[in-house]
Amino acid sequence: MLLSGCASGGSQPVGPARITQEVPETVTTVSELLGLAPFYVAHRGSGDNWPEHTALAYRNAVNAGAQAIEISVNATSDGVLVCHHDSNTLRLTGVDCEIAQVTWDELSLLSNDATAWLGPRTPVEPIPRLKDVLDELAGETIIFVEDKQGTNTASLLDLLGSYPDATERFVWKQWAGGRQHEVAREHGYQTWGYFGPEDEVTLERTKGFDILGVHHSASDQAIKKVVSHGKPVIAWEVHYRSGRDRLSELGVVGMMCSNIPYVTARTKASVSDSFASGTRAAGDLPWTVDLGWQAQPRLIPEIGAVRLGHSDVQSYLMGSLAPIDKTNYEISFKIRWPDALPEREQHAGLAFGIDDDSSYRVGSPAQVGGYIAVLRADGVLELCTHSLGQDELTVLASVQTPVPLVGEWIDLVVSVDELRVAVTRSRNTAWEASVNSDDYRGGYFWLCKNYAAPAAVEYSSILVE
Repeated sequence: MLLSGCASGGSQPVGPARITQEVPETVTTVSELLGLAPFYVAHRGSGDNWPEHTALAYRNAVNAGAQAIEISVNATSDGVLVCHHDSNTLRLTGVDCEIAQVTWDELSLLSNDATAWLGPRTPVEPIPRLKDVLDELAGETIIFVEDKQGTNTASLLDLLGSYPDATERFVWKQWAGGRQHEVAREHGYQTWGYFGPEDEVTLERTKGFDILGVHHSASDQAIKKVVSHGKPVIAWEVHYRSGRDRLSELGVVGMMCSNIPYVTARTKASVSDSFASGTRAAGDLPWTVDLGWQAQPRLIPEIGAVRLGHSDVQSYLMGSLAPIDKTNYEISFKIRWPDALPEREQHAGLAFGIDDDSSYRVGSPAQVGGYIAVLRADGVLELCTHSLGQDELTVLASVQTPVPLVGEWIDLVVSVDELRVAVTRSRNTAWEASVNSDDYRGGYFWLCKNYAAPAAVEYSSILVE
């Protein structure tokens, strides 16, 4: 059914994740929250794990250990406050609809579809009313609330004030250039003003806020400048453990995190992939979140595989299986080119031995060094290093193996012990590239498509033992 004032559009769907983690300390008031370092706020309800700004996401994020949740608010034409980041619903529902121009009855017919980000078996979830979410969670967790339209200050404050101990349960959030926080402060609420990457941070612009916000992409110098104002600083949005660690070192105390189950954990969740589930595991992420959903590899649950089909060089962090905490281990996996082979010397493979989950991609300067096992389209199997700051690989060992066939699954095994690393095809010692080296023994690894061409590569049956 097409809503009045809305137009149909292509759906760009998001999905769940397993929750195996070290749950952080729980808090019951804003004051207690600000006394922790670090503390974790679920950005959009932890949108790397569940469909953003849904009741499912908020509840699961709290259960996963988030000490607070963040809610974006828009109002319908009949004044119903709803949880939704965008003022238009196209991105998440596939229907081009301005929330302010439709009634709640009309809006309630739409559902958030996040399968493009989180996997094809991610549940499609309704857009929730803010009151329903607060009725469930306001007495259980701290909630950051932002009026995205900027026109609902009075109605939003009225709703927040209807809950017990409201000023110790809610934080007023807004862009630092706005003025609505002045009214919120008059009502006794602590306020968080966030600065975008291009915003100038001045004493005048910060003095009206109790907490300051900075984007994760800001430079170290810019983040230090915000921290220097002496107020608690929250960074958004945190997706990777390395990002958490960098921000903490720079003095940030609050992590507004899109990936709560993964970022708050210090140990791996599993030893084998979950591609067959059809929902992306917490910690499995593309090399960048800045390209949005188009950078996300596609899960194929029917065959238990993940497809890297981006037209550019692409890599995929297997954070759900990291860090590997063994000195001696194997990573076994299957790889294939399902539709067509790339050029004969182009290659794909697995990067390993990496110290943390900083963005990794062949052809870009390595933020942290490691090994990479690659299979070329002509059958050459190589073991290489990708050194810190270098964009080119250095070949350590290679061996000719049979030329892959289109659609053929090829078994590869990466082996590591105290002194030696190796990659072997089909566990055949005649098809092994190995070297005595102990340069890299980190516990993170990535799946890698190392060429800018449309020929997709698929992986399955990943096991660490």
